[in-house]
Amino acid sequence: MTSVRNYMDLLAWQKAMDLVELVYTATRLWPKEELYGLTSQVRRAVVSVPSNIAEGQGRTSVKEYQHHLSIAHGSLREVETQIMVAQRLDYLASDTVKPILDTCAEVGRLINGLMRYLSDKSDK
Repeated sequence: MTSVRNYMDLLAWQKAMDLVELVYTATRLWPKEELYGLTSQVRRAVVSVPSNIAEGQGRTSVKEYQHHLSIAHGSLREVETQIMVAQRLDYLASDTVKPILDTCAEVGRLINGLMRYLSDKSDK
């Protein structure tokens, strides 16, 4: 595993938590009729990102860790798509969307880097 002993020390997890805050703040004013639709869906997806990073780091095998990072990465793509849907529906302005998508990109790079690190480590 990584030399990190606690998932909270992982930059990928920390930035994913920042993303959760951004998305929850952005979705507060969405239409009430979306509460059980898009609002719920994007919130579940965004919470899945740091949750799977944490769960993977807590697993005993590199393969399990990589699997959970893959799920986190998929959830991240889901969030990006749902944020773009919200923008198209005029639920979000461009100045709100940009920092969310920028943070998504950063989290994606961090997850990819962590996956490469684990892959390189398991090859040795």
